[in-house]
Amino acid sequence: MSSSDNGVTYRRKILLVEDDPSLGFVIKDGLMMKGFDAVLCTDGEMALQVFDRESFDLCIVDVMLPKRDGFAVAQTIRKQNKEIPILFITAKSMLEDKVAGFTAGGDDYLVKPFSMEELFLRMDVFLRRAGNPAHDEVLQVGTYSFDPRNLSLEHPEGNKVLTQKESEVLELLCRNRGRILKREEILKNVWGDDDYFMGRSMDVFISKLRKYLKEDPSLEIVNYHGVGFRLEQKRQRTT
Repeated sequence: MSSSDNGVTYRRKILLVEDDPSLGFVIKDGLMMKGFDAVLCTDGEMALQVFDRESFDLCIVDVMLPKRDGFAVAQTIRKQNKEIPILFITAKSMLEDKVAGFTAGGDDYLVKPFSMEELFLRMDVFLRRAGNPAHDEVLQVGTYSFDPRNLSLEHPEGNKVLTQKESEVLELLCRNRGRILKREEILKNVWGDDDYFMGRSMDVFISKLRKYLKEDPSLEIVNYHGVGFRLEQKRQRTT
């Protein structure tokens, strides 16, 4: 898949980290046929070396890798680049693994076996946002300035660069301020699915966002048990 910038067309570049050579080549060939430029690495250390040398638009990372596992790879990538989307692929579907993946900085999760069509749909969610003018608006959230397109949350006490999924969840809450967003509504809008595992993983993101907004005590993401969440701003008392 290609993109255009100032009239210059370029191919989206994907870092693929998969130690199974057969599956790795199948995924790489599928990406190339779809129009992506894909670089395949077969272990965690090789992936980080390549990431240091080259620029990528998205990372697809297997969890079980030799030398360094996928979680360690994602954590290191996140220290260098807060914005690049990271999509985990794994043979496991345990809740603990999904939560660990999101905590490590992952944005989404695919469980093997999966179809190339499902992979492309997950990737498209991330890659479409870069050219979407609907996300250009800077939102005021209490004493914060939130720029969804650039994934930045600015405050006089310090700035924070969000991951793409963190930004998407916060943007949804901001644009629906004062309204209870049902859990399934958030999941379908951000993850495209509302299964149990994704629901528990969403709670990890909500917890992170609460920490990011702690500098403004008037802001609160309220949990309506069994229903959903609402971003609320308390009125400041005047003396």
